[in-house]
Amino acid sequence: MKNLDNPTNNDNRNYNYTEFGDFERDDYKYIVELVNPSASIIDLGCGNGKLIQKLIAEKKVKAKGVELSESGVQICKEKAIDVFQGRIDETLPFSDNEFNYSICNVTIQMVMYPEVLVKEMKRISKFQIISFPNFAFYQNRIDLLFNGNMPKSMLFGYKWYNTGHLHQLSIKDFYELISDVGGLQVQKLIWAKTNSGFKDFLSKIFPNLFMAIPIFLLTKKDA
Repeated sequence: MKNLDNPTNNDNRNYNYTEFGDFERDDYKYIVELVNPSASIIDLGCGNGKLIQKLIAEKKVKAKGVELSESGVQICKEKAIDVFQGRIDETLPFSDNEFNYSICNVTIQMVMYPEVLVKEMKRISKFQIISFPNFAFYQNRIDLLFNGNMPKSMLFGYKWYNTGHLHQLSIKDFYELISDVGGLQVQKLIWAKTNSGFKDFLSKIFPNLFMAIPIFLLTKKDA
């Protein structure tokens, strides 16, 4: 029996990037496409800094990062990335409109106060890029309906008790959040394309049902 007071490596409540210093997610390229060259960006929950590295290399951006985990901060510093350790769902030490883009990639569901995070992203940047696992994805619905337990596909293999995914949200839920925050509008909604034209067609027509990880580009309504 596992000792739950001493979590194993199969636990993402406190990420350890030591063995994943150069890991790159498939959706990074779609985020890079949304950013204009030479922009200023802040990556909130920057992990191992790989997305920042990619943005610097491909778009020549001026970048900073914020990361909570010690291992992530250390790896970023080894890569000469301007990063500091801290939470992203509280008042951030940046000026109003300091950045062109604030980015939060697959992290909003892991913070305690998502609404505070979105408000801060709105405050410090003209554009906001946010992605997350869509809990209303059809595979989750089928899993919950027939198996009767928390689906694991959107937990990336973790279990409900050893995941840092605190807030399971859907695309509809996210629209409600940005409406409640106010002053934001959706410029683009994209997703990582599949090898199936039919699946991509369904994702475009029924995003809340068929988009596994939506990527939103937001902007201020008065921008």
